[in-house]
Amino acid sequence: MTFRFSTSRRRLAAVGAGLAVAALALTACAGGSGSDASESPAGEEGFGDLTLQLSWILNEEFAGEYFADTNGYYEEAGFSSVNLVPGPETGVAPLLSGSADVALSDAVSIGSAVASEGAPLKIIGATFQANPFTILSLAAGGDIATPEDLIGKRIGVQDSNRTLFDAFLLANEIDASELTIVPVQYDPAPLVNGEVDGFMAYLTNEAITVAAEGLETTNLPFADNGLPFVAETITTTDETIASSRDMLKAFLVAEIKGWTDAVNDPEEGSRLAVEVYGAELDLNPENSLAGAIAQNELVVSEETEEFGLFWISEELQAATIESLERAGLEIEAGDLFDLSLLAEVYEENPELVAYAG
Repeated sequence: MTFRFSTSRRRLAAVGAGLAVAALALTACAGGSGSDASESPAGEEGFGDLTLQLSWILNEEFAGEYFADTNGYYEEAGFSSVNLVPGPETGVAPLLSGSADVALSDAVSIGSAVASEGAPLKIIGATFQANPFTILSLAAGGDIATPEDLIGKRIGVQDSNRTLFDAFLLANEIDASELTIVPVQYDPAPLVNGEVDGFMAYLTNEAITVAAEGLETTNLPFADNGLPFVAETITTTDETIASSRDMLKAFLVAEIKGWTDAVNDPEEGSRLAVEVYGAELDLNPENSLAGAIAQNELVVSEETEEFGLFWISEELQAATIESLERAGLEIEAGDLFDLSLLAEVYEENPELVAYAG
C-alpha cells in the first residue's frame, strides 16, 4: 500500500543548529523589520506593517491568524498589514536579525537560545497550552501506550528531535540503551511499513494522517507523560517589548480575537487554510479539518477559560522550565516569560477573556 503525505510536519529544530544561527544574529538589530512602532498608541497613522514569522507552512495550524487577517482584526488594531511568513522556522534568527517583529515558536527553541547564548528573547503568550508531541504507533504493531512500552522497541526519531526525545526518556527514567532509536525523516511511512514500532510525531498532524488511512493508532503524548511545555509561543525581543509595548498589545488583541473565532469555528479555519492561505499546498480538506478540531483542545484549557487565551500560568511556566531542565537547559522563568503585556491587555479589555461564543 502506498501512502501520500502532502505535508511533513515541522519539528523543533535541533538545539545546536538553532544556536549556531542565533549566535551569528545576536549582535544584529533586535527591532522589527517593518513595524512603524512607537511607545505611544497607534494614533491616526497606526503601527504600520508587522512581520509575523510562522513556525510551519500555511496550514490550519495558523487558523487564528487567518481569521485576524480576514476579519480585519489586524487593521482594527492599527496595522497597515501583517505579513505572515511561512516556515519551517524556529523564529530565533528572524527575531534576532530584525527580519521579524514577532514569531510563533516553542519553548524549547526559544529556551535553548536564551539559556545557551543569552538571546534577548521573551515569550509573551502561548497558543498551545500543551505541546502536541507524541510517540505514534500502530495498535496492531508497537501499541505503545505507556513510557514503559518503549523498552525493547524501535523508535523513529528525527535528528532535530533527538534532544527532546532524550529528555522524554530521562523524564520517564528510561535509558536510551533499553530501546533502539532509528533515524527517520518526517514522513511516517517507516511506521506504516513496519520499519519502526513507534514514530515521533504531532498529535495534530501525523497522528491524524495515519489514522485517516484506516489504521488504528496508539499515542503516547509527551505533555501527559512527564514532559509538558508550551508551544506555538508568541515570542519577540526584549527591545521590542521596551520600545513598542503598545504595538505588541494591539497585536495581542487582534490575535485573541482571531483565535476566539478559530476555537468557535474550526470548519471555517480549515477552509481558510485549504482554499485561501494554503491554497497552493494541496492540503487534504478532511485531514485539515481534523487537525483544526484537534488543535483547539490544545488552545483551550481550564486556565485559558479563566484567564483568557494565550495565558501561561505560573504553574505551567514552572512545568515548562522543569522540562527544559530535563533537556539540560538551565533557565529561570523570568528569563523566558513576560506575561505583563497579556495581563495588561486583559485588564484593559476584560471582554476578551471569554472565548466561547
